[in-house]
Amino acid sequence: MKTIFSGIQPSGTLTLGNYLGALRQFEQLQDDHECYFCIVDEHAITVPQDRLKLRKNIRSLAALYLASGIDPEKSTLFIQSEVPAHAQLGWMMQSISYMGELERMTQFKDKSEGKSAVSAALFTYPSLMVADILLYGTDIVPVGDDQKQHLELTRNLAQRFNNRFNDIFTIPEVHIPKVGARIMSLQDPTKKMSKSDENVKGFISMLDDPKKIEKKIKSAVTDSEGIVKYDKENKAGVSNLLTIYSSCTGESIESLEQKYAGKGYGDFKQGVANAVIQVLEPIQKRYYELINSPELDEILDEGQQKASFTANKMLKKAKKAMGLGRVRK
Repeated sequence: MKTIFSGIQPSGTLTLGNYLGALRQFEQLQDDHECYFCIVDEHAITVPQDRLKLRKNIRSLAALYLASGIDPEKSTLFIQSEVPAHAQLGWMMQSISYMGELERMTQFKDKSEGKSAVSAALFTYPSLMVADILLYGTDIVPVGDDQKQHLELTRNLAQRFNNRFNDIFTIPEVHIPKVGARIMSLQDPTKKMSKSDENVKGFISMLDDPKKIEKKIKSAVTDSEGIVKYDKENKAGVSNLLTIYSSCTGESIESLEQKYAGKGYGDFKQGVANAVIQVLEPIQKRYYELINSPELDEILDEGQQKASFTANKMLKKAKKAMGLGRVRK
């Protein structure tokens, strides 16, 4: 049995892309692996946050994790800031991180572009991400392909620590699903679907109602050709919708192309909308049962205890390896 860790920021309601690219994998992985799923709220504060909205988003994300199939009997679900070992090891990882490798992080470049001032935490938070992963002896990290760079940093820092101090950290592997790993914007299919997109038509929220889902997909960018065919370079919009359709139904893209051969984009988009609605409706039902329930708090309390037990053991090893703390006489 391998150990899996994954974290998501509570910075708004998750999108269909988050579900197909990450959350849906988690339900499958937890059957055969020891899984730690973390709400990384300390990562969220690398940019300004409204405190009340942040707290609401933390709870909402926890409910979405569970509604998407995370079973607290099989997995550990917890909030990052409730396990202080993350911040402690994060600082230790900063001490062995180099400025040059942090400067090369594309996410820092993207988030800081055009801003007159950014927080130091935005620059160093990849070191905290490294700590998140290493605390649990993680073997596999399921992520979208946009996170591969951070995983390479994790592997490099783990190896650096092991070579410099003591061989205590597992070198994790990245796991990226073959289909649905990168769902693109409905309005600009050259960009990843994002909950922070200023154009709300560009993404489908996991809590969008059926009418809203249908409306957004019907307004999705395609082309004037009218042929349902996968061609990422020349038909990015149609290809994105085919990926969504295939990911929601399990049908191959080839079979979907045959299914809509000779039919227009209207029929095709209705099919995509129906597939998305069928996937999200049961998740939404469970979400609304959980969001204000004592059950959610009980699950998070238990998750905090389980995560803290494991994380503190690894932190103790890391501190000893670095020479931190006192030797008791």
